[in-house]
Amino acid sequence: MSRRTEPAVAASDRWVDEDGVRAPGGSVHAWRPGTNQTLCGVPLHKAGLQRFPHVLWIDARWLAETTEERIVLCHRCAAAAGDRPGRRWTRVHPRP
Repeated sequence: MSRRTEPAVAASDRWVDEDGVRAPGGSVHAWRPGTNQTLCGVPLHKAGLQRFPHVLWIDARWLAETTEERIVLCHRCAAAAGDRPGRRWTRVHPRP
């Protein structure tokens, strides 16, 4: 089984599009399925984030630009996912 390199999405809120599909809203973070934290280190359960394994991070970026729903992308997750030019952001002291 191969692991997907593109991260999925975890968000603080959700909305349903016209096709009836759940979509992320509010504060949106990049998340790798199979882990319990976002790329920037926020624990999913403690922060109350909902998982959206069917929405890729690149799709969340597109949704933030094209929809009228309030979607705020995490700048640390964007850097860790490689969206920013220059050096990638990495955690220096990850939680145990």
